[in-house]
Amino acid sequence: MRTLISTAFISLDGVVEAPGGEPGYRNAGWTFKDIEFLPEAFELKAREQEESDAILMGRVSYEAFSPVWPEMAEFARYRTLPKYVVSTTLGEDQLVTNWGETSILRSLDEVAALKETEGGPIIVHGSATLNQGLSDAGLIDRYHLLVFPLLLGAGKRLFSATDKDAQKLALVEHEVYRNGVQKQVFDVVR
Repeated sequence: MRTLISTAFISLDGVVEAPGGEPGYRNAGWTFKDIEFLPEAFELKAREQEESDAILMGRVSYEAFSPVWPEMAEFARYRTLPKYVVSTTLGEDQLVTNWGETSILRSLDEVAALKETEGGPIIVHGSATLNQGLSDAGLIDRYHLLVFPLLLGAGKRLFSATDKDAQKLALVEHEVYRNGVQKQVFDVVR
């Protein structure tokens, strides 16, 4: 079974919306505002590219990333990885042609089936709504979080507000950087 890893830039109060400056959110670009950039705080992101064998994302994140990431040197390895977009509305004709193999999955059942295939870890970028559904369905195995010392208030959250049984997590890696960013890696305990 493949490992499904949710990776996120997240504020201390759980907001994941528009960390890189995506339009339409009042605090867009919050990972760059008032936080000193330290390359070592982003080491996890480089490691994710090397260790993952596929990328999973929701439609909204795909539509945000696909026009930009294929040309970015920082994400060169992702060009070679298979990509899976979970969407009930995205059409094959809406997929970009310069980002390698991309498949559309129409349900969380198809994500569960993908996890049963041979291969290495599948990394989930962005995709707040998808992350909530994956978590509620018990499909996430690990969280890679870079927690920023900010309270953003409103905004899309990484974690679902669904009333459900508690889910225990095991902290397997952590570090605090001098700019206040915290790396937290958790395995989901089953």
